[in-house]
Amino acid sequence: MAQPTIPPKAKLFIGLLTARDDVLFHSINILQKKFGTIDLQSEPIPFSHTDYYSTIGKNLYKVFISFEKLINREDIAKIKLFTNKVETKFLHNGNRTINIDPGYLTLSNVFLASCKDYFHRVYVGKGVYVENEYRYVAKHYQPWEWTYPDYRKKEYLQFFETLRSIYYEQIKQR
Repeated sequence: MAQPTIPPKAKLFIGLLTARDDVLFHSINILQKKFGTIDLQSEPIPFSHTDYYSTIGKNLYKVFISFEKLINREDIAKIKLFTNKVETKFLHNGNRTINIDPGYLTLSNVFLASCKDYFHRVYVGKGVYVENEYRYVAKHYQPWEWTYPDYRKKEYLQFFETLRSIYYEQIKQR
């Protein structure tokens, strides 16, 4: 019989989708106060994969950030609920001006948190699910058939490959 083991802590990242630099700036400040020092931030990546976020604005872009401090994987549910609250701080005429999606990276996978259930998502508590966006195969993260179209972009994959290198160095030192 296998004994339960606690996995290593994971690397928290957050994707921020917006059309407004001011909202991005203020959101990142709030997230830094909550989660600490940012150790990696992507350049803005143009986003035009769906009309789902059209109420956020035009000329949308996504920025990824990650934090030095590692997290317990089970904390992703309360982190998702916190980022939902941050989104509400920037409502304009009842519409979001930013979408904030947390997730975590391990050496083997990248998981994204969601409050929506679907066949490929796993419930982790507090109304939150995680979806596996990538698996690490042949020295690269590989998308699944359900991986979001934007998460297939080379800029996203480059961010996560770089983040994995940072994470690897962090856990090697533990």
